[in-house]
Amino acid sequence: MKNVQKFFYAAGVMIAAACLIFTSCTKEGPQGLTGPAGKDGTNGKDASETCQNCHKKAVVDAIATEFQLSKHSWGAAAFEEAGNTACGPCHEQKAYVYVCENNVPATFTFNTTTNKWVNGYATNAANAIGEIGCFTCHSSLHTTYETSDIALTNVAPVPMTMRGGLKTIDLAQGGGKSNLCVKCHQPRPLTCGNDPAARLLNYDSLISSPLTVMFDSAAGAKNKYLKPSYRMHIHYGAVGALYAGQGAIEFPGTIPYTNSPHTTKATCQDCHMASPMTGVAGGHSFNVRNAIETPLGSGTTWNFVGCNIAGCHIDAPIDANSVKWKATRTEIKGLLDALATKINACGGGHNILHSDASAANLWAGVSAGNFDGYLDIYSAGTNDDGYWRDPYNTSATNMAKPKFPKLLNVQLGAIINFQFCLREYSLGIHNTSYSRALLTNSVKALNDAGL
Repeated sequence: MKNVQKFFYAAGVMIAAACLIFTSCTKEGPQGLTGPAGKDGTNGKDASETCQNCHKKAVVDAIATEFQLSKHSWGAAAFEEAGNTACGPCHEQKAYVYVCENNVPATFTFNTTTNKWVNGYATNAANAIGEIGCFTCHSSLHTTYETSDIALTNVAPVPMTMRGGLKTIDLAQGGGKSNLCVKCHQPRPLTCGNDPAARLLNYDSLISSPLTVMFDSAAGAKNKYLKPSYRMHIHYGAVGALYAGQGAIEFPGTIPYTNSPHTTKATCQDCHMASPMTGVAGGHSFNVRNAIETPLGSGTTWNFVGCNIAGCHIDAPIDANSVKWKATRTEIKGLLDALATKINACGGGHNILHSDASAANLWAGVSAGNFDGYLDIYSAGTNDDGYWRDPYNTSATNMAKPKFPKLLNVQLGAIINFQFCLREYSLGIHNTSYSRALLTNSVKALNDAGL
């Protein structure tokens, strides 16, 4: 037992000694010499600096405020068309992104249940929602937190829905960024829903067979193709096609179909997002005209900053009093009025084009007759004062109205071209050469037809 006690006593002494030794080792000695500098490590990512590209207060506040002035923001279409899979791609944020991401074609397919051709350019029900906003145009926001985040949702060539994808618009300048806008700002098709054998209007036949009867109220049920109605039109996005110089009814005539320099040298953003702003025009307002929902001739001022940049009109700046600006618009307005007169002649004393001088007409003041591109045909709840009978309606109110006059192919083609040049809205500024040719040659085509 004593031997065991001695063992543990000796072990305790050794442990205590070891502790003293280790304790003494932790005592700090004199400072040594400074060694050589080490190799620099890899720089980290300055995430906060990248964020500030957009989120500096002066930048983000300006963009957000400018966008409040844009009709993309305050327009009611996003609410009106919510759930509409056909209209959604141009009116709903998620729908626009859907057709871009899925490369949805503009072709027509035959529905064996309804026995009608259907334009496949649409979204699905789950994506037919959303107000237009930042994520509509910028596909990668808050993805990598680098400058690539502001990439555009679409810069690819745009198949024309009006032509069932048989024609394509490609505004390649500026990396194709104008194609982002043209994806929506393009005309819609005129479809022949009453004829299972037809998909959309045969636009080429309007040129090759100008004297063929397109519609005749006396023919009754034999009118199996397109029938005129209040909304027989190319919708509202004509500007993209006219700017690109494509898609309209190119009647042969005295003026060749060429394009102005804008088509290849300028982008939509150059003029519609010019900075600094002028009132409500420029920046993320997308406005060139410093006015909202007022007739075109009501003292409008403009933002010409985008026009007067290097490579464009910097040597001879454009303003509202410039001859180039005023003379172009005066000429195209005169040609629009001349074509409207020829079109309305088939009414035998009453216009067939619908007129509206109020601010509700986006194109009030563009033509002398304040035409809006619709036809003056009765439409319950929409055009209750319409003069002509609607061939699709059998109500007593409608049937009491005069029958709509006979239309030839050449007249329908002229109506389409009138809608193109009216609804592109700039009175020829977007593409003067193409506008001039369409209007002049349409009048000639009607004259050649004896109309």
